[in-house]
Amino acid sequence: MDQAALDNIIENRTFAEIAVGDSASAVRTLRQQDIELFAVATGDFNPAHLDPSYAATDLFHRVIAHGMWSGGLISAVLGTHLPGPGTIYLAQDLHFLAPIGIGDTITTTVTVLAMKPEKQRVVLACKCVNQHGKEVVTGNAEVQAPTEKMQWPCGEAPDVLVNRHQRFRHLMTAVAGQPAVVVAVAHPCDAASLASVVEAASAGLIVPILVGPAAKIRAVAAAAKLDIGGMRLVDVPHSHAAAARAVALVRAGEAEILMKGSLHTDELMHEVIAADTGLRTARRLSHVFIMDVPSYPRPLLVTDAAINIAPTLEDKRDIVQNAIDLAHIMGIETPRVAILGAVETVTPTMRSTIDAAALCKMADRGQITGGLVDGPLAFDNAVSPEAARQKGIVSEVAGCADILVVPDLEAGNMLAKQLSFLAGADAAGVVVGARVPIILTSRADSERTHIASCAMAVLMARARRGAVTASGDAV
Repeated sequence: MDQAALDNIIENRTFAEIAVGDSASAVRTLRQQDIELFAVATGDFNPAHLDPSYAATDLFHRVIAHGMWSGGLISAVLGTHLPGPGTIYLAQDLHFLAPIGIGDTITTTVTVLAMKPEKQRVVLACKCVNQHGKEVVTGNAEVQAPTEKMQWPCGEAPDVLVNRHQRFRHLMTAVAGQPAVVVAVAHPCDAASLASVVEAASAGLIVPILVGPAAKIRAVAAAAKLDIGGMRLVDVPHSHAAAARAVALVRAGEAEILMKGSLHTDELMHEVIAADTGLRTARRLSHVFIMDVPSYPRPLLVTDAAINIAPTLEDKRDIVQNAIDLAHIMGIETPRVAILGAVETVTPTMRSTIDAAALCKMADRGQITGGLVDGPLAFDNAVSPEAARQKGIVSEVAGCADILVVPDLEAGNMLAKQLSFLAGADAAGVVVGARVPIILTSRADSERTHIASCAMAVLMARARRGAVTASGDAV
């Protein structure tokens, strides 16, 4: 058996192998997903669990501590560590000393207090301590220990757990262990934007250059307790100047990625597309959401939902090519591109279907390369093999699209938000088609999304660096 398999084996301790004073511990962080799964598993839809209006109340925290993080975490340690597989949980007497909230990291420890040889029972002291060292749960548990030695494979978590965020974890793995990339951050003058920079820097992804009013950035950092002491700070008076200077740093080769701070997207993009001083190429700029949809078996790229309001056919050609090129960087060798419309037939009165047909022919003639392009496809038959079968659509793209190209920005924005808020998708995003990747952050983005967006931009920057080196041009 190889080492990986051995690492996934849990082994119990029989009653004869246990002694007073033995202990075991495990560490876990409370997530929103844990709360949702607990509600589904138990049928307990108490609003104190699920309603955000309760989130600041002690009731919310105590319900979670009592329902999930006391018996649940303690039972996990007893069942997998001490005594381990074969243990029967008989009784518990727990006391809840402090609230537990989302993001708290709990260390659960059990220690053997007494042995009862007549019935092979063990009494253990149980303690849960948060990340600040404060006891949140204490008490005792009594179990019947196994009498036979047992080894058991850990196995994998159910799909409901594994499928969430796994593509972003793969993305992080792809960029791990390599030097950080320098990023020019335009006007990070609020806590959310500055925190995303600190998070990505702490993860070893980026080396930020903070461009903006220095005094204001330092004040925001101090108020939010963010450490920016080791970061380069370029002092400019306002957001307009910050956008211009950040773009200039990229043009000068001092940074390989541009990142939006707390200024408006239009303000930054105005400097990006400036004819003489910007970062434009011959390609139209476009935005791509890289979406991790729990119910979909592969990463899903949605474009364009942030830059091009009403793209022309020529714009759409670039939008499609930009997304294909990004998919290649992600390791998707031949991405399947679905050109979306309201219907899957070419309809003269619906411009989106005419554009879709034209884009397919452009791909046939080599004006779009590197992917399989089909359309028009309605959303259902673009992502569902069964929907495509029922409609009688025979296509290499239908039912298994990697890239969804929307008719316009409104459709793309609504689709991306529906996937995020109704399907539980994570959505990292990056602007492509410029000289360098551009990260557009949002205050609504989660930490995971911020990090994934930075990771994607870093992957692009490294790919660009390799392409320039291979071409023999100066880097």
